[in-house]
Amino acid sequence: MGILSWIILGLIAGAIAKWIRPGADPGGWIITILIGIVGAIVGGWIGTLLGLGTVDGFNIGSLLIAIGGSLIVLWIYALLKKK
Repeated sequence: MGILSWIILGLIAGAIAKWIRPGADPGGWIITILIGIVGAIVGGWIGTLLGLGTVDGFNIGSLLIAIGGSLIVLWIYALLKKK
């Protein structure tokens, strides 16, 4: 996937993760995009380790893995910013 695809997938995954886990988390749209991109990477890594698949293209499976990773990264980010 190209960098533009990663940014679009990250934006979508980060926005959906933020919608699933609403709250007063710090950060705006830029942070949401970055969390989504990092979440896609984390989700792909965890998905590969568990045998669930990888984030290898713009499809539903990759989006679900990226959203799961984004939720994990968003949760960790919120914990770190609370302290």
